[in-house]
Amino acid sequence: MKAVLSWCLKNIEVGCGVGNTVFPILKTNIDQGLFVYCCDFSSTAVELVKSHEDYDPSRCFAFVHDLCDEGFAYPIPEGTLDIVIMIFVLSAIHPDKMQGVINRLSKLLKPGGMILLRDYGRYDMAQLRFKKGRCLSENFYVRGDGTRVYFFTQDELETIFTTAGLEQVQNLVDRRLQVNRGKQLMMYRVWIQCKYRKPFLQVENNHT
Repeated sequence: MKAVLSWCLKNIEVGCGVGNTVFPILKTNIDQGLFVYCCDFSSTAVELVKSHEDYDPSRCFAFVHDLCDEGFAYPIPEGTLDIVIMIFVLSAIHPDKMQGVINRLSKLLKPGGMILLRDYGRYDMAQLRFKKGRCLSENFYVRGDGTRVYFFTQDELETIFTTAGLEQVQNLVDRRLQVNRGKQLMMYRVWIQCKYRKPFLQVENNHT
């Protein structure tokens, strides 16, 4: 993702948490034309971003936002963003709301702009470890802390993004074996990484 972000001017991270992605972007890209929006459902998280020593209102704007609220408009003009970043965010949304979330985000992109997504894939270790009674619906679970998580297939994400009018640049499964030597555990992780682009405007040439 770093290579893609190097030429971008206006980006947003949705579900930014306390800024673990936002601040590295701001620190590694010294282009004064760069501006990063970031939002989160949690007002506490947004306040922590704003109070961070690297928060610069001239280069960053953090705000509270509910991705699922159709009546809650983004404080960003449509067609102005280069990149939308979603890291383990879409999976926390109810499946019935996912399409609307991506539809609204796609409208913020300028032609050629992209949504970058990294999220949980089907049969990730976390899914296989859920106990009975935690499943809300097919492949959709609730954790002990009340947060929810969905486990995607590549085809499901392809359908969501293309229905929103975006075209595939990348859609791949990232399978990793993580070893916790202290607990002597092997953890098989399955993540999906996607890049979907808003089509460039088609310019018709009129020949006389």
